Amino acid sequence: MSLSNTVNPWLAWLYLALAIAGGVLPWMANIAFMQEYGSAFDLKVFINLANANPAAQSLSRDLLVGAAAVTTWMIVESKRLGMRHLWLVLLSSVTIAFAFAAPFFLFLRERRLAELAGTPNQNS
Repeated sequence: MSLSNTVNPWLAWLYLALAIAGGVLPWMANIAFMQEYGSAFDLKVFINLANANPAAQSLSRDLLVGAAAVTTWMIVESKRLGMRHLWLVLLSSVTIAFAFAAPFFLFLRERRLAELAGTPNQNS
């Protein structure tokens, strides 16, 4: 399968929509957390609540392991494809949300794959 056969023009935009949702939805919960537990984002309280019961522990551990694996892949893949702006993706993972960073990386990756395949830029 050639690289040009793997590029889907709509896929980049789907990833961008998921990145937007992945930035907005967690921050809606973060804002609610700050309203309930104090105006500052208290990381210690947040971590305690994320481990408050087995269900929360399961979700927290699932995210931790999954994010570690995907972040490792993003670093390797960005080097393999010669992608720029990985630092922005990694920074957004800890400042916005991993749910934003992962699909944002996939958006940038699709654009890079299109660039490498010589297909027209999908932002026009």
